Amino acid sequence: MTRPAPARSAAAAVRRALDGRQDGTAEPPPPPPPGRRPGERALRLGTVAVAALAAALVTGRPWVLALAAVPLVLLVLALPDGPGPGEVTAEATAEPRRCFAGEQVRVRIAVAYDAGPGRLDPGVTLGHGVRLDRLAVGPYHVELLLTVQRWGRWTLGTVDVDVYDRGGVARRTVRAELGEAAVFPVPGHAGLTPVPVRLPHRLGEHTAAQRGEGVEVTGVHPYVRGERQRRIHWPATTRRGTVQVHQFAAESAADTVVLLDALTDVADPVTGVSSLDETFRAAAGVVRAYLRTHDRVGVVSVGGTTRWLRPGSGQGYFHRITESVLEVRKDLAHRSEGLAPLPPPALPGHALVYVITSLTDHRILDVLHQVRGRANPVVAVEIPTGDPVVDPGDTEGSLALRLWRADREAMRFGLVEHGIPVVAHRPGESLDLALAPLLRTRVHGGTR
Repeated sequence: MTRPAPARSAAAAVRRALDGRQDGTAEPPPPPPPGRRPGERALRLGTVAVAALAAALVTGRPWVLALAAVPLVLLVLALPDGPGPGEVTAEATAEPRRCFAGEQVRVRIAVAYDAGPGRLDPGVTLGHGVRLDRLAVGPYHVELLLTVQRWGRWTLGTVDVDVYDRGGVARRTVRAELGEAAVFPVPGHAGLTPVPVRLPHRLGEHTAAQRGEGVEVTGVHPYVRGERQRRIHWPATTRRGTVQVHQFAAESAADTVVLLDALTDVADPVTGVSSLDETFRAAAGVVRAYLRTHDRVGVVSVGGTTRWLRPGSGQGYFHRITESVLEVRKDLAHRSEGLAPLPPPALPGHALVYVITSLTDHRILDVLHQVRGRANPVVAVEIPTGDPVVDPGDTEGSLALRLWRADREAMRFGLVEHGIPVVAHRPGESLDLALAPLLRTRVHGGTR
């Protein structure tokens, strides 16, 4: 497949301006201070005692020293030999560890220490994509209600719990790691399941071109000994003078592979919608639709490390598919340095391949060339990213915008010329609107 040529450098500059991804993982907070130390109340009492001593020295009046007696007595309790929290441990549990974007995660931190009941003062550091909705503190536990806002594999964060003694003058700090959560994208609505011309010989719900034991009538044929008499078509029998029986189409299952373009993550300059978010939502909708019709579905994620999962079936397979590509976004990291060849087991013969892409990186054309070269029927689902915003009077920006549009149009034209249908899925709309034109005819494959 030849690459379209118009001005890639200018279009690439516009893409870099739109690229909203952030590389790098979240830095963990510094470790808490070790050992037992004075609390805020001890510091306040010490300040009062020092101020009283200073006043006595300045004024020369001994009775002022009596003002420092009470704070000094209370400060003795904060010394290492005084009573206070000894060894402190904290154990965090979070439920659920697997959820969809926008759902809540409940975290409970059990704190154990050998002193009497004191006061807990938690300091919460949240990971990327996590929001704190509620915080409750008890004598021996801390409860948090978190909301994971975006799909990915997120570190929920850390909680540093200050454990005070009964008087509140001595404290110890213990850190509780909240662990990770696998957050699945909310699937886009999809109910249509287009099929390729050739289907594997496996019982399913799609009508095949071959004759078989289905339920869709495709014609009539003369009666053959052994066929069921209940299938006799009496009107045709009367017209032709010989016994005619119904002819049915076979029903087969389809093999489908969803190929995700994770090479770039482009934010729409108007709405701020992430193309990578919409890519995974559309992919989840396609996967769920085909699994509901008992088809086998696989997934390939292209971007940096090529991740893939062999096609399988069953509703439980949906979670395996989504978990296999969650590493694309881990703590806001998104890298796509290389492009590895597609492994042969990832693309079974004659499997229908959905390539969900924003068409912003020309490397995806190499991937499409590999798929097309294996004679797999291919459908490109484009995730629109919106045009860059150009200020009025910016001549260079207007030229770059024209080159950007020409580059995108050339990519679409090149795909259509090579027999790859291109459908556009707009965020917020049903996937059925994009896939409906594919129902007019079956999707054809390439040639080896």
